[in-house]
Amino acid sequence: MSREELEKKSLAALLRIATAWYDQMKSGEIPSISLPTRTKYNIEFDDASEVWKYGDKESMRTAASAKSATHLLKMAYVIGFIKQQLKEDRSSTLREMYYISEGWKRAKFGAQDESNFLIEDLEILSDVPREGFHLHPEENGASIYGPMRIREETRRGMKTIHCQDDVGQAGYTIPNNVENIEFVDHDAKFVIAIETGGMYDRLIENGFDEEHNAILVHLKGQPARSTRRMLNKISSTWDLPVMVFTDGDPWSYRIYASVAYGAIKSAHMSELLATPKSQFLGLQPSDIRDYNLPSDKLTDKDVEALRAELTDPRFATDYWRKQINLQIEMNLKSEQQAFAARGLDFVTKKYLPARLSEMGVI
Repeated sequence: MSREELEKKSLAALLRIATAWYDQMKSGEIPSISLPTRTKYNIEFDDASEVWKYGDKESMRTAASAKSATHLLKMAYVIGFIKQQLKEDRSSTLREMYYISEGWKRAKFGAQDESNFLIEDLEILSDVPREGFHLHPEENGASIYGPMRIREETRRGMKTIHCQDDVGQAGYTIPNNVENIEFVDHDAKFVIAIETGGMYDRLIENGFDEEHNAILVHLKGQPARSTRRMLNKISSTWDLPVMVFTDGDPWSYRIYASVAYGAIKSAHMSELLATPKSQFLGLQPSDIRDYNLPSDKLTDKDVEALRAELTDPRFATDYWRKQINLQIEMNLKSEQQAFAARGLDFVTKKYLPARLSEMGVI
C-alpha cells in the first residue's frame, strides 16, 4: 500500500469512528466503542497467518460514566489532531502528542502510557497502523549489517544502499517507518536478530556476516516496532530463515516471542510485526549447563516470570516447557557475552556454527 493510499485509509477509518458516535447520539443512544481484551488469556493462534491475534473477548466503553466519557472525549481530540496532521502532511512523535494534549483541557492525558494506549485503541478500531496516522515513537529502529541491498527515499531522491559496503561499522539504521523501503537483492543465507549491542559488534568484528553470508540485526533489547516490521518484510520478501539470539533469561525469551509471535499489546498488528518462521537460536538454558557458562542466580522476579511463561500460549511447546523447567531447576541465568569466557572467537567459531548446524540452517 502506497503512502497516499494509507493516508486515505486512515482518514476514512477515523471519520467512521466519529460518524458512528454521531449516529448513536442522533438516535438517542449513549456513544460507545467495543475493543478486544488485551491480555494473554485473549490471544489465539491464527492458522492462516501463523501469528497470535486477539480472541473474541471484548470490553465495552460507553459515555455512561464520567471516566468512560472522558476516554471517548480524549479519543475524539486525538482523531481531530490526526486529521489535521494528515491534512498538513506533518508528523509527530508519541511524546509530542502527549505534550500537545496539555491544551486540550479535560481531554489532557495524565501520563504518556495513557496516550500510547489510546493510539493502540485507534489502531484496533481503524485497522490502520500508527504510521498511517503519521505518529512514531521517540526511538528509531536498530541496525542491520549484512549482504543485502535496499532502496529508500531521501531528501535528494531515491538512494540504493548496500548494508555492508555502503555503511559504517554500526550498519544501516532502520528508520521509524520502513514501509517505503524497497528490497532490491541479497546474497544472504539467513538472518540473526541479536539482542545486545556487544554481541552484534562481536559478530561484525569477527567477520561472521561475510564468512556465513548472514544478515545481522541488532534488536537493541526489546525491539522497536520498526525493527520487527523490518524482520517481517525480510522474511516475507526473501523467505530467509530468521534466528533470534538473546540472553538466557525470561525477559529475553519474551523478546523472542515478540519477534516470532507478536507482542500481546500489539496482537492486532501481528501480521505486520511478527515473523512466524523465526526460530530461537539461544542462549538456551541447556547452553548454560552444556558450556558451563558464567551465570547468576535467578531472582524471585525471574522465577515468577518463567512460571508465567509456562502459562503463556506463545510458549506452549515441548521445547519451551523443557527449557524453562530446566532453568528453574538449575536456578541460573546467563548473558550472551558470557561466551567470551571461552575466548573472543568462541561464539563465532564454535557455538554459532554448531547451533546453526544442529538447527539445519548451515
